[in-house]
Amino acid sequence: MANAFDVAAYILSKTGAITTMKLQKLVYYSQAWSLVWDDAPLFSNPIQAWANGPVVPDLYFKYKGQYKLSSCEGNVEVLTPNQKETVDSVLKFYGDKTSQWLSDLTHREDPWLIAREGLSLGERGDKEITLDDMLEYYSKISLS
Repeated sequence: MANAFDVAAYILSKTGAITTMKLQKLVYYSQAWSLVWDDAPLFSNPIQAWANGPVVPDLYFKYKGQYKLSSCEGNVEVLTPNQKETVDSVLKFYGDKTSQWLSDLTHREDPWLIAREGLSLGERGDKEITLDDMLEYYSKISLS
């Protein structure tokens, strides 16, 4: 199974340099839509509901302090053609959005809101966003 670094490397190979915040959101949405379209998670790394939106802690701590990334360690070759197609579709829909726009969007969506329950806006939190919550929410909406 691919990991979040593999997905991030693939995203960066398609987008070029982007902010780490935007990368986090694109990795998150890739996971969410893989659950809906492919009936399977794209990677096994946990995603947590941080104050600025969903974050894969493994990615965050590896690249902490870097504002933009143009590449990351990861093997894009472990992604199947179907998985690459899923990420490509995510990039087609979300790729031209700013990191702040993506963060704001996640703040209105149930998976992040459920995991942030009981926390005030801006308060630190590390509760995991569950795959079940992601699947339930995103299977009710469509990208168009």
